[in-house]
Amino acid sequence: MPVTSLLSRSRDPRVESRPAAPRGRHLPLLAYAALAGVLALVCCAGLLLDDRTVLGEPTWLKPLKFTLSFGVYALTLAWMYRMLPRWRRTVWWLGTGLTAALVVETVAIVFQAARGRASHFNVGTPLDARVLDFMAGAAIALVLLTLLVGVFLLLQRLVDRPMAWALRCGIALAVVGMAVTALMTDPTPDQLAAMERGAEPALVGSHDVGPTGDHMPLTGWNASGGDLRIGHFAGLHAMQSLPLVAVALAALAPRWRPLRAEGTRTGLVVVAALAHLGLVGLVTWQALRGQALLQPDAATLLAAAGLGLATLLAGAGVLWAGRLRERRGAAS
Repeated sequence: MPVTSLLSRSRDPRVESRPAAPRGRHLPLLAYAALAGVLALVCCAGLLLDDRTVLGEPTWLKPLKFTLSFGVYALTLAWMYRMLPRWRRTVWWLGTGLTAALVVETVAIVFQAARGRASHFNVGTPLDARVLDFMAGAAIALVLLTLLVGVFLLLQRLVDRPMAWALRCGIALAVVGMAVTALMTDPTPDQLAAMERGAEPALVGSHDVGPTGDHMPLTGWNASGGDLRIGHFAGLHAMQSLPLVAVALAALAPRWRPLRAEGTRTGLVVVAALAHLGLVGLVTWQALRGQALLQPDAATLLAAAGLGLATLLAGAGVLWAGRLRERRGAAS
């Protein structure tokens, strides 16, 4: 069943009917997503045919992860664009600017992989430093333009309130995830020590905190110490996870009475967003303490249990409040 059908179904007569969202395609974002898909296939071929490594990882693993992540990001933004009732021309230009920034990031990462060089934190040669400058500028543009898209989403009245808040919170969390990368730019203790000795390290900054060694399969995250990429990943992909929560709640609403009220589903989406924010904070805090994701200490486990309990209680509170509103409406 199409997503739009799920979002429009509700048996609660109190839910206000809204006009259908306008249709439209953001061709630059869709074209980039297609390009990212092709590049992902090229990177897969590189993994099979090229046995070089960069910083202990297969050379083509990083561009594969980025092309897949950026492709999903572009598709999500293109889907959001289809739901906008106002300021479509302005948001179109913002999306086009985002596309240009994504192209710059992607070309830089693939170019460095083809050279067998690290793309991030690499200032080893003048060319490497210039590529890093281009990537830094594109990253700043991505954060600012994504934030502006979020502002336009916040100011608009979309078709379905739960989905509207899923989109808004997803954009906000994506910005938080992008902001985590600022923690990766500071020199590591070893790099600072080299600078104090008068040396010029080839790499300045790192996503690893503490010991490095083994890497997790598929993701390539540090399995020996902390890795700030985990918080970045968790925040960025809230743009997909929260809309999926809204879709799931809409699908369950006809079968489970407590979810038929739009206000209840909206509250649960907000609870999910707060839980996702807590998750981003938790894994980032864990990484900053030099702790691998799959090797949590007692403090991390206690914080995770507290986050889970708070989420369950908040969700139960939203359902209970919805039931109370339903009873009052029936009594009146």
